[in-house]
Amino acid sequence: MTGSTVLLDQLAFPKFPRWHADRLWFSDVHDGRVWAMTEQGQGEPVTAVEGWPAGLGWWPDGTLIVVSMNDRTLVAADRTGTTTPIAALDAFAAHPWNDMAVTTDGRAYIGEFGHDPLGDGAPDGARLVCVEPDGEAWVVAEDLLFPNGAAVLERADGVTLLVAETFGQRISAYDVQADGSLARPRVWADLRPNVPDGMCLDVEGALWVADPVNEGVMRVVESVGAVAWVPFPGRSPYGCALGGSDGHTLYVCTGASTNPARTITERRGRVEALRVEVPGVTRS
Repeated sequence: MTGSTVLLDQLAFPKFPRWHADRLWFSDVHDGRVWAMTEQGQGEPVTAVEGWPAGLGWWPDGTLIVVSMNDRTLVAADRTGTTTPIAALDAFAAHPWNDMAVTTDGRAYIGEFGHDPLGDGAPDGARLVCVEPDGEAWVVAEDLLFPNGAAVLERADGVTLLVAETFGQRISAYDVQADGSLARPRVWADLRPNVPDGMCLDVEGALWVADPVNEGVMRVVESVGAVAWVPFPGRSPYGCALGGSDGHTLYVCTGASTNPARTITERRGRVEALRVEVPGVTRS
């Protein structure tokens, strides 16, 4: 691995990257737009989400679905960029909603903050909700410590939901049952003293995980923890995704602040890229 290359800059607060259909998709949260970018760095906004776009995913038919963070709603975006509400999440928690992982059959697992990011109160236990493609939603897990990054590990022997608990400084795992419920909660990797945020899977079942507090990204192996570290001095990585034409490019969303009063005016957000040995998981 070598140093990163800046592919796109002058963004506000880029986060929640996903590689899909030969492009990198991400939310520029505080700017209220979802972007899509080629592996060469040619990017364009594809839809606007007034309530701030968060986690991204796709239904089996290719429809883009987006978590509207402050509106506490899951929306679908059509080819014109028009968004349609799919599921209201405010009945489950009044805090902002965050990252999302979508299974190949279209179930979306979404976490909420569990606290007021602008307040001084201690964080409460946060919830995970499962949303079916028809909009039916229910709570599948509770008492998480700020669920942030999310990924789905699908193998012949079953499906596992992985969740980065930022305040818990760990990756947690759940077995996904046939009805969408979650079972056998466990610690997949203890990451102390690191602080996990957005993450992605490679073909060996390891995770690349962003750590905005310690300014780097790490490769994490189940039951072992971090086995590799790439520093981003003076930058905070908030999310990462594996992609590119051969799957060996690690795209990292970085910034200098989480304060929207600064991010909108300073526009120091970037999408950076580096090459890694193990490629990412390809999903149709």
